[in-house]
Amino acid sequence: QVRLVESGGGLVQAGGSLRLSCAASGRTLSTYRLGWFRQAPGKEREFVATISQTGRTGYADSVKGRFTISRDNAKNTVYLQMNSLTPEDTAVYYCARAAGASNTPLDYDSWGQGTQVTVSS
Repeated sequence: QVRLVESGGGLVQAGGSLRLSCAASGRTLSTYRLGWFRQAPGKEREFVATISQTGRTGYADSVKGRFTISRDNAKNTVYLQMNSLTPEDTAVYYCARAAGASNTPLDYDSWGQGTQVTVSS
């Protein structure tokens, strides 16, 4: 089965930018919808962004205009460009492959281990 590995997390100052990458192995991702989720301490995992097989994108209201999801099928990789970061964006970020139609975690069947993003004020 597919293995997803996130990278690119780290510590950034408020207002800064960061790009996360999620590389897949074992299966090609071109026929799957993909998503990014995040989870802060004490909170449930929440939807951040999604991208369809044809490149259609969707975003949570909290990140619209600041985050951009993209995919490179030749590299079997999905990206999350994060701009204008605030401390409220601090969380562990996960990439995932969708198995259903919704943007809830239950409709995603493969997950990476997560990468920590910390935004300082």
